[in-house]
Order: sequence, then C-alpha cells, then structure tokens
Amino acid sequence: MAMSTAPTPARPMRADARRNYDRLLAEARTSFAAQGTDASLEDVARRAGVGIGTLYRHFPNRQALMNAVFQEALTSLLDRSRELARADQPCAALVEWLGAIVTHAGEYRGLAQALMSASGDRTSALTSCHVPLRQAGDRLLTRAKSSGSVRADVSVDDLLQLTNAIALAAEQTPADPALADRLLRLTLTGLKAGPTDRAPSDPAGD
Repeated sequence: MAMSTAPTPARPMRADARRNYDRLLAEARTSFAAQGTDASLEDVARRAGVGIGTLYRHFPNRQALMNAVFQEALTSLLDRSRELARADQPCAALVEWLGAIVTHAGEYRGLAQALMSASGDRTSALTSCHVPLRQAGDRLLTRAKSSGSVRADVSVDDLLQLTNAIALAAEQTPADPALADRLLRLTLTGLKAGPTDRAPSDPAGD
C-alpha cells in the first residue's frame, strides 16, 4: 500500500510554551525598536523571564526572531499593496508602497540591512518576508509598466534593493528626517518612462 506524502500538521503549542513565545516576541519587538536588531538575545530572554535555551527552541537564530517580529508589518504591507493595486496612478501607487517599506524597515535599526542580505540568501529565515514582498511589489510594478508609466527595464529586485538602501541611508542619517522622502522622489523620477521607454502599444503614463 502506498504511503501518504501529505505533510504532518504542526502540533499546537502547549499553553506554557505559547506564553513563553508571546513574551519573547513582545520583548524582542521592544528591544529591537530601542536598540536595533543586534540587541542582546540574552537580555531579550531575561526580560521575558526565560533562559536563552528557551529562546533558541522557539527561534533557532536571530533572523528567525527578526522574521517573527516583522510579520505584523509584513501583513500591513501586503494589505496595502492590494489596496494600491486599484489606484488610478500605478506609478505613484508603486512608489507609495515602496515608501511604506522604508517606514516599516525604519522601525528597527538593522532590519533594512538584513532584508537586503536575505534577498540573495534562500537559506535565510527572513526569506519568508522577502518572497511575499517581492511578489506584491512585482504585481504593482507589472501594472505600472502596463500603463506605460514605468520604464520597461525596471526590475522588482532592483527596486527592493534600492528601497532597503534608502531605509539604510535614512537609518544612518537621523539628523536628516526628510532624507528618505527626497530619495523616494528621486526614485519616482528615475522610474518614469519617457517616449522611447514605452512599447508602441502602451497607453500614456500617469
């Protein structure tokens, strides 16, 4: 008789394990916001009232913990991408969404750099954040290209790397809070298609 290849569903956490998980996540969110994503994991565990071994049982490495912390922001970004997919101006919608990524990445110092690294590392725990972001961005970019408002040679991977670079630049220049907005406006200028960038069948851009 053939054996089933269906995956075994993950067992639900015991109540005490769930409490530990939630406390660790809450403390990590607070520590990362205050100290950056290189905050001491030993301190995170101590503030959550557990040992470092318990932290590593739930989160095998720092990136796994960062991935869990970023999930709420990821959900918000994906929801926003679906809203912007109905916008009248596809290019402006794309840039607005990239700006939302910059804002969320800026909440945790070090996250932008980690997301940049994860884009080229399929083994990274942050890949589960990067992949849905890439898919959402690609849908917005494809729509903007189809409208004729964005250059045909723009790739979503380049856009996400550029966006994380803007977030990193803003993170390292706290004395200039308007920097990210200026760089995003420059991005908008570079994205827009000129007469020679559009396919003959494309309509005029926004």
